[in-house]
Amino acid sequence: MAETAQQEPEQATRRRPALSPSRAGDFKQCPLLYRFRAVDRLPEKATRAQVRGTVVHSVLERLYGLPTEQRDRQKAGDLLAPAWEEVLAEQPELAELFEGPDDPELAKWLKSASGLLDAYFEMEDPQRLQPEACELRVETELPSGVLLRGFIDRVDVAPTGEIRLVDYKTGNAPREIGEAKAMFQMKFYALVLWRLRGEIPRQLLLMYLANKQKLAYAPDEDELRRFERTLEAIWQAILRAGKTGDFRPNPSKLCDYCDHKALCPAFGGTPPPYPGWPEDPATSEESLLDRTD
Repeated sequence: MAETAQQEPEQATRRRPALSPSRAGDFKQCPLLYRFRAVDRLPEKATRAQVRGTVVHSVLERLYGLPTEQRDRQKAGDLLAPAWEEVLAEQPELAELFEGPDDPELAKWLKSASGLLDAYFEMEDPQRLQPEACELRVETELPSGVLLRGFIDRVDVAPTGEIRLVDYKTGNAPREIGEAKAMFQMKFYALVLWRLRGEIPRQLLLMYLANKQKLAYAPDEDELRRFERTLEAIWQAILRAGKTGDFRPNPSKLCDYCDHKALCPAFGGTPPPYPGWPEDPATSEESLLDRTD
């Protein structure tokens, strides 16, 4: 009896495998990349640009947690260093990005993050907005049984009920391939929110802070139904690969940016032995860096 009692809390916290926009994007790009990230859980080295994105997202989330009249540029600047310290506390290994708190590169990096906040305030006035939620964790199960999870940067709801989903991007507005990847993520969120609330978001808004550009899109029901079928097909393909371990590489010019290129058979490498489909469904979760690009 004692053994059963000890097992129950673990079973209660165990969650089913789910599909996130980042992991779905990984599988679409390269099934082997999905395996390395979601199954093998191989470590990857964060870049300064990725971490800067995480910090800027954190500042904007904190900013909207303040009373309306306090959401000004000076307050956003005051939040920058504490946001970096919080990220560093959660992931101490990120300290390796700099030589120490007095590193001139750190000061330069924080200044570049401050520049992104300048850009944000040129694009929007946060004192005129009352988001329903920031960094909203959403989860829903499709009729087919596929479980979807993700984090939405911001959800705006108009007094008349229309929903707008907003995603901050700390890089430049991308070319066609990058734009398609970003919109894939937004359609994922739109589908999840539609299934949760029964209403299709009126607008999906991408805000590219580096060059102060906006990309807006209005999804419709037929499109989201097609997208739903796409996600179901991706998940079924993942499950088939998971049973056999046959996660094949899909070489492209993106391989030059992959941390695992040396392990890829397409480049003469050898992957580690396949550990089997994970019993722990937490492998489907997005990391903090996944949500900020």
